[in-house]
Amino acid sequence: MMYEQRQQQMMNRVDRRKINGDRRKAIEEERLEVVDLSGMSLETLPHPSLNLATICKLYLSNNDLQIIPESLTARMLNLVVLDVHSNQLKSLPNSIGCLSKLKVLNVSGNLIESLPRTIENCRCLEELNANFNKLSRLPDTIGFELVNLKKLSVNSNKLVFLPMSTSHLTSLKILDARLNNLRSLPEDLENLINLEVLNVSQNFQYLETLPYSIGVLISLVELDVSYNKITTLPDSMGCLRKLQKLYVEGNPLISPPMEVVERGLHVVKEYLSEKMNAGHKSPTKKSWVGKLVKYGTFNGRRIGSRKDRQWFHVSPDHYHSFDGVASPGYDRKSSKYTGNRSIEGLASPRNLRMFSPRRLFSSKNFF
Repeated sequence: MMYEQRQQQMMNRVDRRKINGDRRKAIEEERLEVVDLSGMSLETLPHPSLNLATICKLYLSNNDLQIIPESLTARMLNLVVLDVHSNQLKSLPNSIGCLSKLKVLNVSGNLIESLPRTIENCRCLEELNANFNKLSRLPDTIGFELVNLKKLSVNSNKLVFLPMSTSHLTSLKILDARLNNLRSLPEDLENLINLEVLNVSQNFQYLETLPYSIGVLISLVELDVSYNKITTLPDSMGCLRKLQKLYVEGNPLISPPMEVVERGLHVVKEYLSEKMNAGHKSPTKKSWVGKLVKYGTFNGRRIGSRKDRQWFHVSPDHYHSFDGVASPGYDRKSSKYTGNRSIEGLASPRNLRMFSPRRLFSSKNFF
C-alpha cells in the first residue's frame, strides 16, 4: 500500500512539473515579438528598440536593403520566420547559421549568387525560398544537414546541377527547380520518399534525360518536365502509382510517342509499364528491380488504369480527364480500386533474365 502511495506521489510531481513547464513555455512565447518592416523603402536597418532575442518573426520584404548585418542575425536566437524577399541583397550573413530555430527563410527576388554554407546549421528549416536570384550552385552538403526541409524552391536561377546530397532530403515534399540551366538530376532519388511535387520544367536546351530512379518516388503526385530536350521518359515512370499530373509538352519526345501521350496519363503509364515487361535477351542488373519492388512502386500488377482518375496535361490550355469505370475490383462509391489485372512481374526469375542493362540503366538511352 505504501509503495502504491509513493508511486502516485511521484506521478503527481511529474505531472505538476510538466504543467509548470508548459506554462513557462506559453509565457515565453507570449513575450516573443513579430516585427514587420516590409515595404518601407529601407536601405539600412534601423537600430532596434527591443531585445533581438525576443523576435520570432521578422519581415523585411520589398525594401532596398543591400546587406543584413552579421551582428543582427547572430542575436536573433528565437527567430522562426525570416522574410527578406524583393530587396537588393547580394549575399546572406554567415551568422545565419546561428538561427537554430528558423523554420521559414524567404530570400527570393534578390541578387544572391550563393548561399552561405553555414545555412546547413539551420536544422529546423522547413521551407527555403530562393527563387529569382543569381544562384549558380547550392552548398554541396545541404541535403545531409537540412533533414527537416519540406519545401525547396530555387526556380529562376542559374543552377547547372543540384548537389548529390539533395537526394537525402527525406522530408522534402516540394522541389521546384524550373527555369534554371540544369543539365541533369541526381541519379539516386530513392530516398525522397515524401516528395509529392517535382518541377524541373523550362531548363530548355540543357535537360535531356531523367534518372531511372524517378520510378521509386513512391509519394510523387505531380511531375513537370515540360519545355526541356527530353526525348525518352524512363520506363520506371510506369511504376509511379500515385502520379496524377504529368506535364511533358515542349519536349521532342520519341518514347512514348505523341499519339500515346495525347491519350492520357493512364495510357502513358501502361505504355511504360509494358516497356519494362518487354522481353529482352540480355540479363539486367538486379539492383533496380529490387528497389522498385522494395519501395512498392512495382508489385507485379499493371500500373496505370482507367480505374484510377488521372489528369494529364498536353498543352497549356487543354486538359484531359479520365474517370474510373466500373470493373472488377473497382468500388464506384469510394471511387477507388482494390485490385488490377495481374501480369507477370519484374520480380520473377523469368523476367529478371530478360532485361537489357542499356535500356534500364543508361542515363542517355532508356530504351
